[in-house]
Amino acid sequence: MTAMFTCCLGCCGGGGSGHIPLKEMPTVQLDTHHMGTDVVIVKSGRRICGTGGCLANGPLHQNKSYFEFKVQSTGVWGVGVATQKVNLNQVPLGRDTNSLVLRHDGSVYHNNEEKSCLPANSLPQEGDIVVSANLIFL
Repeated sequence: MTAMFTCCLGCCGGGGSGHIPLKEMPTVQLDTHHMGTDVVIVKSGRRICGTGGCLANGPLHQNKSYFEFKVQSTGVWGVGVATQKVNLNQVPLGRDTNSLVLRHDGSVYHNNEEKSCLPANSLPQEGDIVVSANLIFL
């Protein structure tokens, strides 16, 4: 596994007022109703190809949330959190207040500002699984 990233962000959702108990883990996939025009979703909603962004079908409701992704191949990519107001055709994401994105170069962008950067020796490589941690919505 590669490095984790942490953020505190008040604009990407209202956060919950309490814990929501889960009886079973929901199946989260990429949502073909919320994707850029040049995006292709493959592998039963588990892989994105093309140019643009796509939201997942699992919203973040809790005060703390967790997600992970696997870097399938090298290239230009980004992953993070966004509201449904984000322009999924404007890449790279992280240019506005509607998205916070970890980019392939290790930079974390929100509102067109670099908020953080991973150390050069911990950049995600092909085959790595990147885990979010302490993703807190205020």
